[in-house]
Amino acid sequence: MPWSVAPLRFGRTWVLAPDATSLAARWDRLVRAEGAERDALFAPSRARTQATAVAALPGGARRTGRFARESGPCPEPLRITHGPFDEQWLIPDHRLIDAARPELWRVADERQVFAVEQGYVAGPAGPALLLSAPLPDGRSPAGRPGRIRPLYRRPGGVEPNLAPGLTALLSTRYGHDVGAGDVLAWSTAAALQAAGGCAVPLPADPALWAEGVALGAELARIQLRGARGGERPRLPGGRRPYVRAAPPARPEGLAYTPEDETLHLGGSGRISPVPEEAWAYRVAGVRVLELWFERRAARAEAGSLDAVAPAVWPQAWTSELLELIAVLALLARLAPRQEEVRGACAAAAAAGATLDRAALRAAGVLPVPTAARRPASVFDHHEEGPEGQFALI
Repeated sequence: MPWSVAPLRFGRTWVLAPDATSLAARWDRLVRAEGAERDALFAPSRARTQATAVAALPGGARRTGRFARESGPCPEPLRITHGPFDEQWLIPDHRLIDAARPELWRVADERQVFAVEQGYVAGPAGPALLLSAPLPDGRSPAGRPGRIRPLYRRPGGVEPNLAPGLTALLSTRYGHDVGAGDVLAWSTAAALQAAGGCAVPLPADPALWAEGVALGAELARIQLRGARGGERPRLPGGRRPYVRAAPPARPEGLAYTPEDETLHLGGSGRISPVPEEAWAYRVAGVRVLELWFERRAARAEAGSLDAVAPAVWPQAWTSELLELIAVLALLARLAPRQEEVRGACAAAAAAGATLDRAALRAAGVLPVPTAARRPASVFDHHEEGPEGQFALI
């Protein structure tokens, strides 16, 4: 997947929130403020101030006048993936985001799937590659952030983001048609974390390839949470977590008791059964459930826009937590199969039974053309530039 994009850089934390209502309230407070108060609330950076002139984001807010003159309503918040498995809301306004990566927004549609490399950390760290249907910000909870790799280079599921000639080579080697989705599924199952980035071995054995693709398809179905034609993840009957006691208005902490498989939210909230493997699930060495909770329970600085948040724990967050528990438990159950696939790949590499760089060069797949590493030209409509001018395309 040669075309990759660096993670988004927001520049200010208040443009992102676990609930859309808070974003609208933050926007309203900001545009009603005046003078120095408004500038302080905006939180200017080197890339963005209220006077910065920028083009509109593809698919985002069409406002391109300087934010200092903004007085209208908040643009409709956009659902994005904030780090691993955490779906939050973003104000899709280019004037507020330091580095929005517009090339990703141009190809984000109902057919796109984003592969997100996870930052490298030493020791047991969790999956190396995660998938997202919403636009991901690409942030890693620990370590150096990886790259975002869209499956397709153009909207509508057109032109797979694969090295030219790769699928033809794999189809010949494995004796059947290999598509972009198969390559993505294999990568999801077999990817390894490495100090230089995410590494994906290619086996010579068709049976090992088929096993990995089948496993990767299961992993993708769970991670995409019903998007792209799949079903929302659910644990089997009798193992589904339920709210045994409602969370308090402001839960202060998250804890887990393995004896009764109970997740405790604050002093009174209880969810069970929660499989221990879901509680222990980590990405980049960080426990996912704890990170998800901390982002919602953290107290922001009084008077800041970040402090504009729900006064009580919303019921929607509890529903999201129940689904997240199911996602992590299902992925954890597939982890042993992932280790088997990776172990088989390591054995194949030791025996010289892989498609290594030399084989890819001999087949003309490597080196990848420079054009394949750049965004495709996908301008199919005028994009408005700063101050209402049309962008040159």
